[in-house]
Amino acid sequence: MTDEVARRLVHVTGVAVPLAYLLGSGLVSWRVVQVFLAVALVVVVVLEYLRLSVGLEWAIYDRLTREYEQDNPAGYALYIVGMAAVAGAVSLGLPTGAAVAAMLMLAVGDPISGLLGSADASNVKQAWVLLVMFGVCTLLAAPFVPTAAAVLGGAAATFADGVKPTVAGYVVDDNLSIPVLGAVAMWAGLTAV
Repeated sequence: MTDEVARRLVHVTGVAVPLAYLLGSGLVSWRVVQVFLAVALVVVVVLEYLRLSVGLEWAIYDRLTREYEQDNPAGYALYIVGMAAVAGAVSLGLPTGAAVAAMLMLAVGDPISGLLGSADASNVKQAWVLLVMFGVCTLLAAPFVPTAAAVLGGAAATFADGVKPTVAGYVVDDNLSIPVLGAVAMWAGLTAV
């Protein structure tokens, strides 16, 4: 199995977080999701500190991190930061359905898009891959938010997936921006209605 496929399979495992809430039949409350992600956030911050500052070298880092992540926070850590931010935003008024949809956009939409195509030299993905990402993310959001909010969330997640800007030499990873921008766009769509 190639490293890229392995990365995508690890990515998809994140679907367990929103699914545990959705399928938990009352056993897994949103508060449990928030606490789990808060603990995961602390763990990844410690791991990334050890990796970047102390030089913690695990073989899994070689397989699952990209070249640009060698001296910057890795995608897995930003994945947890994005998921935790969205989960925490529910306490600030983000509807739980929008948070679930944003998490699914990251856990399902991003790996599909990544397997279909990667960004070119200008850091922009091909148009047809972006269309697939938009369709997948919009469909993932549709059961949880009204259509207009789902379309806005899908568009924001697609933008985050398609354009990876570099700020001060650091690539803004879509593992952080997909759930955050998707959630913010859906939240805006819900409050505008």
